[in-house]
Amino acid sequence: MSLLDAKGIQTTHGVELYVDLVKNVNIKELLIPTVNNPFYGVKLEIDYLLLKEHKHYEHHYEHQKNSFWIVMDENLSSITLKEPEMESLFAVKNEEEREATKQLLGEWFIKTTGYKTAITQILTEFEQNNPNMEENEGTKKTIQFLKKLLELKTEDIVNAFI
Repeated sequence: MSLLDAKGIQTTHGVELYVDLVKNVNIKELLIPTVNNPFYGVKLEIDYLLLKEHKHYEHHYEHQKNSFWIVMDENLSSITLKEPEMESLFAVKNEEEREATKQLLGEWFIKTTGYKTAITQILTEFEQNNPNMEENEGTKKTIQFLKKLLELKTEDIVNAFI
């Protein structure tokens, strides 16, 4: 039996419980700069449990899946967290809860096995699908972006704008 690493956030809707399991983190999209959108980005989907308390002190939980984007400019120098239009990890949260979520992402999530495995997996797939990376500047820059995601520090996320 192994001990699981988990974190929770108290919200007005209940306690969000995040568990570090590889299956709980999925990369839904990889964004590569275009003429209309000069940014690199990765859309991460996180599975977690929402523990709710009901009348008579009964508790139940709901399985939740929500997403957010980590976006960097073309120079890979500034980080922004973006909400997707649907199923945002930051949706229906007040400012304090949004800040707590951002804190959790910076202090815990980017250090988890689930996060590192998801990024490493997409990096490996991207490298395998682009064997001539030395010849293509865009491919090299995308690989740099993915490697930079593995090196993110708490401050990078905590200080990022949403």
